[in-house]
Amino acid sequence: MIDHLGGVKKGNTMAKQSIFGRIAQLLKANVNAMLDAAEDPALMLDQMVRDYKNNIEDAENAIAQTIGNLRMLEQDHAEDVANANDWGQKALAASKKGDELRAAGNTVDADKFDKLAKVALGRQLSAEKEAKDAEPTIASQTAIVDKLKDGLNGMREKLNELSSKRDELIARAKTAAAQQQVMDALKSIDILDPTSEISRFDEKIRREEAKVAGQQELAASSLDAQFEQLQDDDKATEIDARLAELKAGGSPKAVTSGN
Repeated sequence: MIDHLGGVKKGNTMAKQSIFGRIAQLLKANVNAMLDAAEDPALMLDQMVRDYKNNIEDAENAIAQTIGNLRMLEQDHAEDVANANDWGQKALAASKKGDELRAAGNTVDADKFDKLAKVALGRQLSAEKEAKDAEPTIASQTAIVDKLKDGLNGMREKLNELSSKRDELIARAKTAAAQQQVMDALKSIDILDPTSEISRFDEKIRREEAKVAGQQELAASSLDAQFEQLQDDDKATEIDARLAELKAGGSPKAVTSGN
């Protein structure tokens, strides 16, 4: 039993040092500083989340083994206590039997039972010593298990922190990308005079409209001249006709209303 307890204690001490070291290293990690130094924080967080999950799984397995060893120690201790009580009861029974035989005058058999009582008492003392020797180890291992559980809970909280930071970072990255797209679009616009292109286009249209108006005016002027020429031709024809009448002996044509 003593060798068994010693082996468990030594194995638990090594496991304690290994687990404590890993938990302490992970819990001391400055996530913000690591992210500031990372070229791609999102990828780094993904890797850190994976590493934390793996480390938590390893820690859970190691802690489970440590707890299992502790429960074995507790079971052995309970068994030693039970054995001590059992040997004590046997020693008492043998002693009483020896007293009864001695009172009856049977000293030979009485001595045998007294010897059995001594053997039982010796076994009781051994069981009590094993139980007592195991108690400091059980107390130490119980404290270790409590610390390991606290450290494991801290790792789980750190994992939640990493996951939250990753989600926050991804959301911020998407927002920044959208803002950059807007800024790139704005760069293509003349911020100083956003209507400059419209003004130039308006001026071009005004020139076209003026040109058309000029052409229309020119066309109207030409048409008026043609009508005036036509009226002049009619007048000359009338004059020639009247002149012919005069030469033919006719009198000048009187102007009357309606003619």
